[in-house]
Amino acid sequence: MKIRKPWALLLVAAMMISLLAACGGGNNAANGGGSGTPATTNEGEGGSNSGSASEEKVELSFWSLGTTNYEELAKEYTAEHPNITFKFQNTSDQTAHHNNLTTALSANSGAPDIFMLEIAFMERYINAQDKFYNLYDLGAKDIEANYLDWKWKQATSVDGSFQLGLPTDIGPTVVYYRTDLAEQAGLPTDPDGFSGAIDSWDKFATVAKEFKDKTGKPFTDLTDLVYNGLRDQSPDQIYFNKEDGSFIGDTNPQVKKAYDFTVKGIQEGWIGNWTIWSPEWQNAINQGDFGVMLGPAWIAGTIRNAKDTSGKWQIAQLPEGAGNWGGSFLTLPKEGKHSKEAYEFISWLVTKDNQLKSFKASGLFPSIPAVYEEAAFKEDKDEFFGGQVIAEAYAKSAERVKPVYYGPLHDQVDTIIKNALQNVLEKKSDPQKEWDDAIKQAKTLIERS
Repeated sequence: MKIRKPWALLLVAAMMISLLAACGGGNNAANGGGSGTPATTNEGEGGSNSGSASEEKVELSFWSLGTTNYEELAKEYTAEHPNITFKFQNTSDQTAHHNNLTTALSANSGAPDIFMLEIAFMERYINAQDKFYNLYDLGAKDIEANYLDWKWKQATSVDGSFQLGLPTDIGPTVVYYRTDLAEQAGLPTDPDGFSGAIDSWDKFATVAKEFKDKTGKPFTDLTDLVYNGLRDQSPDQIYFNKEDGSFIGDTNPQVKKAYDFTVKGIQEGWIGNWTIWSPEWQNAINQGDFGVMLGPAWIAGTIRNAKDTSGKWQIAQLPEGAGNWGGSFLTLPKEGKHSKEAYEFISWLVTKDNQLKSFKASGLFPSIPAVYEEAAFKEDKDEFFGGQVIAEAYAKSAERVKPVYYGPLHDQVDTIIKNALQNVLEKKSDPQKEWDDAIKQAKTLIERS
């Protein structure tokens, strides 16, 4: 069982963590600033009172994150439960969002009834069980089987006794590829055919080298996303042991495989030298300067910014499995005095029907696999992606993801290794020396933490 740290130490360590800007951001810089947009109140009226906890008038404060349809759904809920209203505070700045909660929990004052927690920040709170309601105590066991197993487990304590949050959206990873460049390289252009051509990492590397030889362009855009593709297929854990939190990055064979595979791509010239989120990277997308991008569902929004490339993209599956980048959970801080009403609402908010509504309205990819069978989920052909039903491609990836433990210093260790790969790319450094130095830096970081 993982060693529990005192809450105060957790807070200090957490504030030092440099995290991804995920769920629509991943490694992106945070959007917006401050404490988010001004709070708004939903005072919905009318409807019946069926299913509400009591006749008591209850206002639930809800700190939401990013673009969702949750305020609209809350109005629907109030129409059916007139005694329940909501006060929303929404922001797109996820760092400020989570820092504000950390401050409130530390002061034992100011936390909301409902908090939307992004997966990249999970390790900051998963062991602070005295600060949150255990959703298993409120009935979460009854709905656990509805959700993707790996997604549910992301918010479950190591010993399985504590459930921190209910799953909202996910970010399954896929292969975005340019059909015109695939054709130029003599590759299949349909998604099944392209997926089959790269269905092992060895075949991926062979295709990548041939693509570079035939087109003169790198097959993939950048080192980070290639490394992520293999890293996230690590069974059970990546850099840290899920049982005791000890560092295993130097002995986990999948981590070294991901590193060596990326080095191979650098040395053979089929990985491009762009930096994610940079203007140069966006321009490379616009110009068709590479063949494929390995990324999550939400990164399609970045690709769509290249409007002139509409119809030239499709989506295939990653070799040998899949990964996930992004997604959130709904949690209940213990400062909230209406845990029963809050739980009833969040369990309603992330039902199958409402996850479908959230997908249609805001692009939040569902974490309930039963949604994937709904006709309304599969009905839209995306002309930007060559008329493909891209929801089906993401769903296929989502069902291939395996549970994985990250650990509290995942992002810092990940950055160290990716910096080593960047040195191999840009400075032509010796890969083994860079690996050894990265592992040494990671161990030093862990000792000091």
